[in-house]
Amino acid sequence: MDEIVRQAMAKWPNVPHCYGWLALDRRGQWRMRDDAAQAAGAAGDPIRHEALLAFIARNYACDDAGRWYFQNGPQRVYVSLAYAPFVVRLTWDAAAHEGRGAPVLTDQLGRSFVPSACLLDEDGNVAFAGAVRAEGADMPNAPLALLHDHDIDLLTQVSDLPQAFELAETADDTADARAAVRLHWRNGDSLPFATVRAGTLPQTYGFERDPQASATPGD
Repeated sequence: MDEIVRQAMAKWPNVPHCYGWLALDRRGQWRMRDDAAQAAGAAGDPIRHEALLAFIARNYACDDAGRWYFQNGPQRVYVSLAYAPFVVRLTWDAAAHEGRGAPVLTDQLGRSFVPSACLLDEDGNVAFAGAVRAEGADMPNAPLALLHDHDIDLLTQVSDLPQAFELAETADDTADARAAVRLHWRNGDSLPFATVRAGTLPQTYGFERDPQASATPGD
């Protein structure tokens, strides 16, 4: 978090929080949603100002209730999430692992996302559980990242996604059978793999897609 933001929070600790004005879409774009966009249920306008995007990235965090927000000076601007708190792009580093190659996931903040499991929902969306790697340490409360839909074809080229899906769908309904299903990368590495329902992910991974004001002070 920027030091100037810390100072503003200390100076004005009771500024009301803001809801509904900032959104993260399925392709990792931050969108500004004014009153008209909110009333129409529209996605809002993409934010393209590079300095503002960098400011949001440096001050993106999560509260104890799993609500993600951008700390804009003394005010928390809560983020409406189209799917997950993070959206990642996939590339393949052919030179990594002594030439065996390796997947590289980069989130909308420009940081590395380290996956611990791969998930496929009922609509064909791919997501990764894991952690954001920031300045050599894992960012806390980074539970889930949606894979940008433009990268699903690449995922099928560098992993056995169709086979993992088939195994997950036909596995016996036991914990051991489900735990045995893995997504294998081209280099031989693998991740736990599971099919999921998109609507269950916020509860499972502890985040809110549509933060709302509560009765707590400052809201």
